[in-house]
Amino acid sequence: MTDLAEQFLIYVVEDDDAVLRSLSALLSAHGHTTIPCVSAEQFLQVYDPKERAFLILDLRLPGMSGTQLQNHLHDNGITIPIVVITAHGDVPIAVKAMRAGAIDFIEKPASEDQILAAIQTATGMLFNRQPSVISKKIIASRLEKLTDREREVLDQLLLGKLNKEIADELNVSQRTVEGHRSRIREKMHARGVADLIRMLG
Repeated sequence: MTDLAEQFLIYVVEDDDAVLRSLSALLSAHGHTTIPCVSAEQFLQVYDPKERAFLILDLRLPGMSGTQLQNHLHDNGITIPIVVITAHGDVPIAVKAMRAGAIDFIEKPASEDQILAAIQTATGMLFNRQPSVISKKIIASRLEKLTDREREVLDQLLLGKLNKEIADELNVSQRTVEGHRSRIREKMHARGVADLIRMLG
């Protein structure tokens, strides 16, 4: 439940009706007021800049795409925290979305924990509770724990490459890449690529 002093809206822009309904139901169950939208165009019609809000945005939409909506908001000086939802194959696009200012991205099928963690990040931004900034010194000391090969995999991840592409690039198996990714997350204290981009982006 949110504190009365911290009321906000969550716009959910998703063209898959089943996903839209399940996301809205999950958020409502946690006491959040949601405004479901089936397209970027519908979001632009109902969006009220006077309301405190953030946006859960699917990248693949009919008409204006999620990326185009993000660019449109930026070009018009509209600052709203954006959490991107993406299909597995769209991770490179999600990485670009984060570099363009999105605060997190969640891969489909999204788990409840991932969604709630992203909401916590967005809520912190809305109410100026900055996420704890990790010092460059701590990040540097974590990077030093990586092997040369893990650094290579990390560099590829930050470019938005998929496991298969990294495996082909480094001439190793996908399973080897998955092992490296797991150790990178552990050594860098990161939940996933979104955390790594926040640290090193």
